[in-house]
Amino acid sequence: MTIEDLGSLGTIRRSSGEALVGTDRGIKKKKSRKIRVRKSLVYSVDWNLQKVFDVCLHVFKGPGTVPSSQDVTNLCRILDRMDPEDVGLSRSLGFFQAKAQVEGTPRVTTATIYKCHNFEMCIFLLPTNALIPLHNHPEMTVFSKLLIGKMHIKAYDWAATDQETDSTSTSLDKCRLAKLKANKVFSAPSDASVLYPTSGGNIHEFRALSPCAFLDIIGPPYSKDDNRDCSFYKETEHEIPSEMEEFGCYRYLEEIDPPEESEMDGIEYRGPQIAVSASS
Repeated sequence: MTIEDLGSLGTIRRSSGEALVGTDRGIKKKKSRKIRVRKSLVYSVDWNLQKVFDVCLHVFKGPGTVPSSQDVTNLCRILDRMDPEDVGLSRSLGFFQAKAQVEGTPRVTTATIYKCHNFEMCIFLLPTNALIPLHNHPEMTVFSKLLIGKMHIKAYDWAATDQETDSTSTSLDKCRLAKLKANKVFSAPSDASVLYPTSGGNIHEFRALSPCAFLDIIGPPYSKDDNRDCSFYKETEHEIPSEMEEFGCYRYLEEIDPPEESEMDGIEYRGPQIAVSASS
């Protein structure tokens, strides 16, 4: 199944399942189901997508590095000009119509445009009510661009305080204090957003309020071998220290096993292509 096939289906049927893109945790193979498809379209190189790729080659310098403020500005400027058509999507596709129905529990679909040691470019497609549960991006900088739809985003960063845990309470042994950075609805078209290893909402969740599509550029990609595995969290009801309340909204987060919603359906990317040189 390819991205353009979504436009020919009144319903989306599940293909092989996998966990949050790039992570090694929670990967479970699902029994394949029949999918109605139509002949794939042939795309040439898209200028905007190619420009994003070319800039990424300069911006992402490998694990342990964070893009400079000027590089962040340059990449965001290009991403802000991107349209759904730059990755082979259109608001007129059946998947994005308000009356489109999804069988069973809504699942997220993902397609990888490009991946190397330094960064990964991928698309996420969310039916209405689909959830990407609360998860982190260890040692990563992530650029996100909402292309189609409306979604609610909640994001946290770990609290910069010595009182992240309460040593007098064993119930907090697996919890850590986090500060709320975002809790709002975003609608396309919107400007690109950026999160950093320790700021910008590194721990976040997405819930689709309508059929959505967004582009993520993750640098460096998830890698269990390099200790950049994806962790999942849940909010707890533990009481927040009173001295922290005046500085903003805080919650204790507890790490959990990968939830069912973290499983995604992977499809082949067959949209506009990028030209990759031998030295890339």
